[in-house]
Amino acid sequence: MSLQSTQPEAGHTQQRDWFHRAVVYQVYPRSFADSNGDGIGDLPGIIGRLDYLKHLGVDVVWLSPVYRSPQDDNGYDISDYCDIDPIFGTLEDLDTLITGLHARGMKLVMDLVVNHTSDEHPWFTESRSSKDNPKRDWYWWRPARPGFEPGTPGAEPTNWESHFSGPAWAYDQTTGEYYLHLFSKKQPDLNWENPDVRSAVYAMMNWWLDRGVDGFRMDVINFISKDPALPDAPTPDGRPYGRGGDSYICGPRIHEFLQEMHREVFANRDQAPLTVGEMPGVTIDEAALFTDPARAELDMVFQFEHVTLDRDGSKWRPKKLRLTDLKTSLGRWQAGLAERGWNSLYWSNHDQPRIVSRFGDDGPYRETSAKMLAGILHLHRGTPYIYQGEELGMTNMPFATIAEHRDIEALNHYREATLELGLDPVEVLASMASMNRDNGRTPVQWNAGPNAGFTTGTPWMSVNHNALEINAEEQIARDDSVFNFYRRLIGLRHELPVIAHGDFTKLLPENECVYAFIRRHGDQELLVLGNFTPHPQPVDIGDPSWAQAQRIIGNYPHSRGLDLAPWELTALLRTRA
Repeated sequence: MSLQSTQPEAGHTQQRDWFHRAVVYQVYPRSFADSNGDGIGDLPGIIGRLDYLKHLGVDVVWLSPVYRSPQDDNGYDISDYCDIDPIFGTLEDLDTLITGLHARGMKLVMDLVVNHTSDEHPWFTESRSSKDNPKRDWYWWRPARPGFEPGTPGAEPTNWESHFSGPAWAYDQTTGEYYLHLFSKKQPDLNWENPDVRSAVYAMMNWWLDRGVDGFRMDVINFISKDPALPDAPTPDGRPYGRGGDSYICGPRIHEFLQEMHREVFANRDQAPLTVGEMPGVTIDEAALFTDPARAELDMVFQFEHVTLDRDGSKWRPKKLRLTDLKTSLGRWQAGLAERGWNSLYWSNHDQPRIVSRFGDDGPYRETSAKMLAGILHLHRGTPYIYQGEELGMTNMPFATIAEHRDIEALNHYREATLELGLDPVEVLASMASMNRDNGRTPVQWNAGPNAGFTTGTPWMSVNHNALEINAEEQIARDDSVFNFYRRLIGLRHELPVIAHGDFTKLLPENECVYAFIRRHGDQELLVLGNFTPHPQPVDIGDPSWAQAQRIIGNYPHSRGLDLAPWELTALLRTRA
């Protein structure tokens, strides 16, 4: 059977739903490739690897923040939205990257962080200078809680907790008031109720699009609308602070703000930019509204339901994943966005541990399970995202001490747990091992040479010790590698309408070992089966005729029909009569 391409011809304007056929690759610049030997990845390093990304076959590169920043949160604390931090390069380097991607038929999506800025941004420098400064209400300022001395414990205006531990309010002695920071103290929240803030943000976004950027991934964008009353939050488990999420997750004006953003930034451009909203806590019903094309808000959202299933409340209390929970979660999102809206598909990113260590087997079945996980994800309905190194089956890092960590969230948790709560440091470190964000931030393993080819200097974070056996150079040359399996998956999405556009039907919902679903489009049907265990699994979907269908991809050399070998992935295609 020939596989007919559905990609638009060169020179033709792409359809608005071009991203249904696209695959996005996330670059975390600090850890991707270092060009100058300072141990930190940079823009010239990325430029030097563009042919690698082209060979992989991806359509879009999502670039984590490279703006000027004090680097308190690895670039998610921005001090100048219209400049590049010197550790990453220059604006000219960014222009060269854009040109290089476009010349290879790829697009560039920039990370957009506008819920908050750095406390070193000129806007905040002005805002904190006096209570009557014109930019005072560009941020959230409040006096101490009535009856409390400013700057003393419990005097914070509300009981909200920062996502990086401790209160979400910082006392500023200059004016004797507190400013809101849902993340680090060096990341004060912008006040989107102020129209001047919104206008300044839109002007900056238009500046980047005019420069050639093709869209934005918007960090915690559903936090920008807050209940202006900023009410106290419940405090479960006796903790002194509450998350306050009901007051800022998908707040009362969030749809109004995003529709305004679309009108002011994205509408009426010749090439419609790609818009992706990272949205912790978003519901399916909200996501359907955000991504409904008729509402002109966003193309897709990142939700986090499926990456919280292997934790017992806190991320620092991991538990074993139940496959039925994963199937239920992903199936709900497939169904919920089937009629309107669109799904983003991901296992990993800069905030998540390595997927083969998390849901797969990073021991003897590392490559087999990495391929299975890739196939299950990429053959769903939605736009798949690959996080750097995922296409190589990179694993979690065996950190031996807290000194090896770099992530502010992990460091704050360790300090709070050991110093403030008095927990055993060994036990705290062990509880952090599987889920901390540094697992996904170790340098990309390019070859078996010193520092895995990432840098000629001392890397900002240690390279995983398994780079001798897991690296790009070895995998590119080997046809049965994880890398080349990803290439085949990406090619199938480009070629087969049933993958890009087909519907989704979940099978075997109660099976704790096998993930199974069918995609249909026109007269094409695609059956996808994945074994999430190290043991052979018999499969009965009630239709034995599938055993005679064309096997279009699998992670074993030969098919065993519908029965699955350990960690096997098989996808079968047939044409309905």
